[in-house]
Amino acid sequence: MASPDNATLRSDARVIGLVGLAHGISHFYHVILAALFPWLIPQFNLTHVEVGLLMTVFFIVSGIGQALAGFVVDRFGARAVLFSGVGLLGVSALVLSGAQHYPVLIAGAMLAGLGNSVFHPADYTLLNQRVSQARMAHAFSVHGISGNIGWALSPLFMTAVTTMTDWRTALLWAAALPFTVLAILVLNRHALRPNPIVRHAHAKSGGSLDFLRLKSVWMCFAFFFVTALALGGIQSFASPALVSLYGMSLAMATSSYTAYMGASAVGMVLGGFLAAGRKDHDKTIAFAFTLAALLAVVLASGAVPAWLAFVLMGAIGFAAGIAGPSRDLMIKAAAPANATGRVFGVVYSGLDSGLSMAPLLFGALMDAGRPGWLFIGIGIFQAMAIATAVGVGGNTRAVRLQNASAQ
Repeated sequence: MASPDNATLRSDARVIGLVGLAHGISHFYHVILAALFPWLIPQFNLTHVEVGLLMTVFFIVSGIGQALAGFVVDRFGARAVLFSGVGLLGVSALVLSGAQHYPVLIAGAMLAGLGNSVFHPADYTLLNQRVSQARMAHAFSVHGISGNIGWALSPLFMTAVTTMTDWRTALLWAAALPFTVLAILVLNRHALRPNPIVRHAHAKSGGSLDFLRLKSVWMCFAFFFVTALALGGIQSFASPALVSLYGMSLAMATSSYTAYMGASAVGMVLGGFLAAGRKDHDKTIAFAFTLAALLAVVLASGAVPAWLAFVLMGAIGFAAGIAGPSRDLMIKAAAPANATGRVFGVVYSGLDSGLSMAPLLFGALMDAGRPGWLFIGIGIFQAMAIATAVGVGGNTRAVRLQNASAQ
């Protein structure tokens, strides 16, 4: 007979793996349209602004939907909401694959954004409910790594299939992925069973919105907003900026972005071990982003060899990745009881808000012929993230001490 510890380990690993698989698919869909821009532009006779608007629509819908999805998760349970989101991603790819006109592309982007909106509130609620506390840091680490893997694989997959066939076929293959994942999740639905939803008869009508009065919630939102601005700059324009600054080939510049994402995943593994058993997560975040910001400024100088710029991109990703698990545990500590879905929904809508604005902001810098300022801007936003993280940590510790004194 298996020991209780072994049974718990298997249960935790199963939940972490299932939630991570779903999260990877959501991040995969962040990039499916961007990967197809070279084919969509001539097919529909679009400008760069028009194809860029597809991504803006995706993230605006996702951001608004994410804030609302948290309430739905807390009301109806995370499992059902997660299943619906995965299914919507598949439907969105089917709509996009059959598009004959630009408005249908917009509609497909909206559906994809709506499907994407449920993942963070649903994922983190399931992890909090079904994973033992001792493995929570590692659960958050795997969750972040799976997202990075989705980001990295999506352009490779979409480009490869499109090159061998066409972009419509690539989208049909992309549609098969979430439907396959949905089948796996349904077959393992017992492992993802949500905790019973507790109804309080004495709760006031506005009780579900009480968490919005917490200063720490909005500081967490600000943290995600500024870190997303930095990430959006890297995702959108790091490759052309490196070509301009260092004269490297586009292939090497693109590989530098891949190095950033890969090193970020490795950093998350280390970050999971650093975060386990700690409560001062803001200090880990401050260290990681201080290092990342300093490296970004060095990269902005254009004074290092091209090969070292490649290394610096990886180092920035590694440093940012270290902060990932501590970031999620910091939000968990700031969330009131029974409001995990709502808090993660509102807080993570800051991520979509930043990602929707970053291409416009950094695109203006690139149009102005200032590629170095791209990395300076990234460093500035990472430094701003330090201030918000320290503020959240200090506020959470103060509330913890206040509650302890009251008891």
